[in-house]
Amino acid sequence: MRTVLGILVLLSMLLSACTAAAPAPSASAPAAEAPAAEAPAAAPDSGADTIIIDGSSTVAPVTSAVAEEFQRENPDIRVPVGISGTGGGFKKFCAGETDISNASRPIKESEFEQCKANGIEYIELPVAFDGMAVMVNPTNDWVECLTVEELKKVWEPEAEGVIMNWNQVREGFPDRPLNLYGAGVDSGTYDYFTQAIVGEEGASRGDFLPSEDDNVLVQGIAGDENALGFFGLAYYEQNMDKLKLVAIDNNDGNCVLPDINTVANSTYQPLARPIFIYVNRARIDEKPILDAFIDFYMVNASELSAEVGYVPLTDEIYQAAQKRYDNRVVGSIYAGGGSQVGVSLLDLLSAE
Repeated sequence: MRTVLGILVLLSMLLSACTAAAPAPSASAPAAEAPAAEAPAAAPDSGADTIIIDGSSTVAPVTSAVAEEFQRENPDIRVPVGISGTGGGFKKFCAGETDISNASRPIKESEFEQCKANGIEYIELPVAFDGMAVMVNPTNDWVECLTVEELKKVWEPEAEGVIMNWNQVREGFPDRPLNLYGAGVDSGTYDYFTQAIVGEEGASRGDFLPSEDDNVLVQGIAGDENALGFFGLAYYEQNMDKLKLVAIDNNDGNCVLPDINTVANSTYQPLARPIFIYVNRARIDEKPILDAFIDFYMVNASELSAEVGYVPLTDEIYQAAQKRYDNRVVGSIYAGGGSQVGVSLLDLLSAE
């Protein structure tokens, strides 16, 4: 019993000592705060030393090449380039989340209205030409050329659940499944392809494998012997060992493959188009580095677009675009009409 009482007394003394060592908080010494919860992931820094870009996966290689060279000369500047598709990029741009939006087609009226509602003015600048490539798996030995009419037969909305085999595309093709791959519906490539082939932007069958990431489409077509798909020519040229390019007959009997010459001289039709960047007008004044970046972009777009597999614009078009930027001309030369086929870019720029 004496031992137990001794232990209790000792514990009581230790408890008192601990209490004395940790005085209660006073008015002049606030109580210690609980550990802060882990902070959420930071949003992209859009400060004066960062230029935020998002949008088209087709335009991304050009803009990324420009950004890489610009950052090499300006190591303190960050220029992240995101890929969410042309449509996804415009959603962010018109919400004021980005400084520049990459676009593989002109802005649509609905996107223009969204920008207007949020007080976002923009300068539209063409940066290169791109051909849209139609591809099959390298083991495909029955197709070398397809007509625009055959592509329409395959891709129009009425083809869904109906045109399911290759022998339905053309007599003499094998009785094999027809598996389709294409740019996602948020992609400007999808918008332009449907306008050029089906005749209405956004009108197509829905039973195909879509992706905003062209690398996913490369892998899909490369791994499927029955595949038929489309995306930007530059991605084909980066993966030509995995894919087979199909020539296009614009219903005139001439089968034309896309390359730097046929895209530049407009003989590859109707799947050749200009690609763009859109610049937030107000940010140019707020971020001097953004102004420097756009000047750098326009000076180097011809060389760098060619390096990554695109077709440079003519000198006259680059000069007209530079003048448009220097004069801070806002809006679209396409008047919010979205994808348009067979129009002259130089004529539209010169008309302003």
